[in-house]
Amino acid sequence: MSEEITKEITVEQTGGLATVSLNRPDKLNALTLDMRADLLKVFRRLDADTNVRAVLLRSEGRAFCAGADVSSMGKDNIIGDRDRVLRAHQMILAIHNINKPVICALRGAAVGVGLSIALACDVIVASDTAKLALVFKKIGLAMDGGAAYFLNNLIGRQRTIDLAYSARTVRADEALTLGLVSQVHSDEAMDAAARAYATELAAGPTFAFAANKRMLRLSQSPSLEAFLDVEIMAQGQVVKSQDHAEGAKSFLEKRPPVFQGL
Repeated sequence: MSEEITKEITVEQTGGLATVSLNRPDKLNALTLDMRADLLKVFRRLDADTNVRAVLLRSEGRAFCAGADVSSMGKDNIIGDRDRVLRAHQMILAIHNINKPVICALRGAAVGVGLSIALACDVIVASDTAKLALVFKKIGLAMDGGAAYFLNNLIGRQRTIDLAYSARTVRADEALTLGLVSQVHSDEAMDAAARAYATELAAGPTFAFAANKRMLRLSQSPSLEAFLDVEIMAQGQVVKSQDHAEGAKSFLEKRPPVFQGL
């Protein structure tokens, strides 16, 4: 059964496996505000659907997600509005807290909030084309989408700080070594490998899997919900900074930013 939520988010269900696809390949699946809202609705619905036992999150085209759609930078403050940040947080929580296994099939770039979406999943199966990066510094922002929470728990504080400060690209082999992804396959084989893994989980003891997820969530302190409350306060300050205004302006003007630390 195939369902088009919007032209940019599609859902296909085969047996107990629901496949959710980002479908904006011409924009490298950069996330619009509507796409955030749609992903939130989709994952909440899949959590409540007893016929769905596992989820595969994937994308069309050569990139998983190039981050937030910044075409409105300098015109409409895409991050500063509290309601919009809360919508992004609700989307991340819906993906992370769904009581079913979620496999991410990651090809190409997973940048900014695109990386946060991937990290909110349970397991990342990556293509050898994978490129992960925290690029927030380039537009004068702190990490968002729970990236600091996920990365600190996965790879520790120093490595997380390095990635945030440098904004460097982590390719598939390093991502596997660091523990950011669970598997790496050739680009040709990745889709089939991710689908096979997700299909196996959909046929597994999904009640026990849900218990595992709940225990792991409780083992982390603070909770993701509590962390995101702090993140929204931090971003509310950073988004008003002169550096962010300069970062947004320089991005649109396609030039290097000149930050002042203000």
